[in-house]
Amino acid sequence: MTSLHPQLSKDCHYLGAAGTGTLLLHRNASLPWLILVPATAVAELHELDSAHYHQVLSEVRRLARFVKKYYQCERINIATIGNLVPQLHIHIVGRSSEDACWPQPVWGHLQTSADYAETEVRELTDALLKQQLLREPSPA
Repeated sequence: MTSLHPQLSKDCHYLGAAGTGTLLLHRNASLPWLILVPATAVAELHELDSAHYHQVLSEVRRLARFVKKYYQCERINIATIGNLVPQLHIHIVGRSSEDACWPQPVWGHLQTSADYAETEVRELTDALLKQQLLREPSPA
């Protein structure tokens, strides 16, 4: 597992090793929110070498399609906002007109919610493994 910034570790469930790094699930269960942390020392997406950049974007696209289908979302928001957490990480957020802060962005508008149940995290991990979006799952 890539060494994670402490804030990412605090805010997320570790799902497992993904194609280009680590895949996380934000603990706020108000809406589906995956975070991909590429294995790199660079802090900005545009700083990746061309091959790694295209690998990461391809993986983000596959994850976005998965989130949209798995959670039946209307929209997918993708962002690399690293103002508070300098480690490169990419947010993949499923949105719908029924979610907790629609149509506002999640940042600064999403209230704290209950965490996911352990069974929900396990089911999501299994679905990601089945779609080959994880190389290895989180240790039990």
